[in-house]
Amino acid sequence: MFDYETLKLVWWLLVGVLLVGFAVMDGHDMGVGTLLPFVGRNDVERRVVINTVGPHWDGNQVWFITGGGAIFAAWPLVYATAFSGFYWAMLAVLWALFFRPVGFDYRSKIHNATWRSTWDWGLFVGGFVPPVIFGVAFGNLFQGVPFQFDAFLVPTYTGSFWALLNPFALLAGVVSSTMITLQGATYLAHRTEGMVQARTIKAGTGAALVMVLGFIAAGVWLQSIDGYRMASVVNPAALPDPLAKTVVREAGAWMANYAALPALWLLPVLGVLGALSAVGLMRAGRTLSAFVASSLATTGVIGTAGVSLFPFVMPSSTQLQASLTVWDSVSSHLTLAIMFWATLIFMPLIVLYTSWAYRVMRGKVTAAYIRENEHGAY
Repeated sequence: MFDYETLKLVWWLLVGVLLVGFAVMDGHDMGVGTLLPFVGRNDVERRVVINTVGPHWDGNQVWFITGGGAIFAAWPLVYATAFSGFYWAMLAVLWALFFRPVGFDYRSKIHNATWRSTWDWGLFVGGFVPPVIFGVAFGNLFQGVPFQFDAFLVPTYTGSFWALLNPFALLAGVVSSTMITLQGATYLAHRTEGMVQARTIKAGTGAALVMVLGFIAAGVWLQSIDGYRMASVVNPAALPDPLAKTVVREAGAWMANYAALPALWLLPVLGVLGALSAVGLMRAGRTLSAFVASSLATTGVIGTAGVSLFPFVMPSSTQLQASLTVWDSVSSHLTLAIMFWATLIFMPLIVLYTSWAYRVMRGKVTAAYIRENEHGAY
């Protein structure tokens, strides 16, 4: 069995993998939802768009549920503090997600233009709002979250919902939203043809350019934001105690990991080049390769955020020593070990089943298919 320190690192990596998996898999159907009202100009075209993800979107929710469950089980203090501080933001995500199952299932049940248009915009909300809020949350992590612990390690959040909507966090929300929109565009371009595909490629190109510019701007801006640094010696193998350390804020601290290990610069480079490559591949008609390139861009962006924060997971702006890190916000050694072996068994099964499902239901969704399956298609 791995030692405690190794398992703490392993679960930092696994949570990152789950976040990337969520952004790639659930992200592409959210991106399709974001594009729905704009690339489909009539009812048939919009049904084409919906049916590219209709059979898969609920299965992709596994990544969302698993990611949340992993954070709860592996980083209980992070889960408790985040859901306390970001309570209204998380509710907004859930409310937006409510539109997805109802929209997919009931949108085409009634032949009424107003009914269908309403659900089209509902699916847009369900695809657009969650990535924005997730990006805003990450943007706030880099600035510190106003929370503190009492002597019993009960967290108290002292901020407000509106304070989360600050300029840097909103920029991070733009990057997150356009990243997911690009992911959806590459998938939609692969599954459609004709005018829907042409509009999708155009929209995906715009999303990629905004994403790259926003990502670079956020990186430049981040260098002027005081980061967090551990100022005391930490024993990575010790039992968790988030108050047993000294933390300071200083300029340039968020860039320290890149200075210590220059190879990490490959992550932001991957984010930029992956997005630009996805555009070129879409325009060249190599849509499957474009989806892979977009997925690599997503990996680069999320990886950049993760290694910039490391070892911090949720820094505190009001009680610096309460900042939660990879070392002191985790579950017990036994819990992490059991979860590791469970993940080792079940994650490959999920990947294999998902791959099989996508292979079985591959191919283009066309207007002819929608007309032939008027009552059976979404």
